[in-house]
Amino acid sequence: MLAPRHIFFTALDGALLDPASKAWNLAEPALDELARRRVPLVLLTSGTRAQIEPLRRKLEHAHPFITESGGGLFLADGYFSLHLEGALRVARYFCVPFGKPHTEAAAAVEEIAARADASVVGYSQMSPREIASNTGLPLRDAELARQLEFSERFFFAGETEEAVRRFTAAARADHWETRPDRPFWELFSGNDEGRAVRHLMRLYRQPRTRLSSVGIGSATRDLPLLSAVDQAVVLPRRGGQGDPALLSHLSKPMLGEAAGPEGWSRAVLDVLERA
Repeated sequence: MLAPRHIFFTALDGALLDPASKAWNLAEPALDELARRRVPLVLLTSGTRAQIEPLRRKLEHAHPFITESGGGLFLADGYFSLHLEGALRVARYFCVPFGKPHTEAAAAVEEIAARADASVVGYSQMSPREIASNTGLPLRDAELARQLEFSERFFFAGETEEAVRRFTAAARADHWETRPDRPFWELFSGNDEGRAVRHLMRLYRQPRTRLSSVGIGSATRDLPLLSAVDQAVVLPRRGGQGDPALLSHLSKPMLGEAAGPEGWSRAVLDVLERA
């Protein structure tokens, strides 16, 4: 068996997973071929480690993964025979953190809200049942989403444009970033998918330099990932067109032939056939 020439990085929703059903059965031909060739597949999610764990078990996924939009990079113990500078032991993983810890983010939400005279409620102050009620998530999924490690999610109670402006300005002054994701917002600092991808590729390339990184995504939110790889693959949305805002920021992206996991599988197999 030849050593792999590529490392694949993939977004989940709209790429490996169908955005509506969360199914990946149409991606199985490529998943099987990656496993047969022992080609690493790195999963990236805006969700938590707790949220991605059930998927990893179902996929029998043993490679690294990146959570909370680049908040943390997780690797199984012994995955690399290297010293992982800055890595922390978290459960059965080593974690390279890029974002500030959730505890700091949760405290910052309350401090910034008080200073900005904005009424906010964070995940830390809510029960899983309250989160489920506000997001539409099943209760079990809400429990997993609440287990944040590198950010805090919150909503504005009685939101007004002026309250939002005051809060976001105060957050920037304290070197925090905010991101709207209705009905909840996110507060974080240091989370960077591109940085996490580049860091991991440096680890992969330490024993061997001739490795190419391939990233697969479909939406503007995937730009940090796709900007950090050697070959970006943009899958079309339902309707057959790639996201123009995403395409305009990438140099020579490869365009997928179909949306979702079917297009994901075709793109992966196409790259492997060219190797």
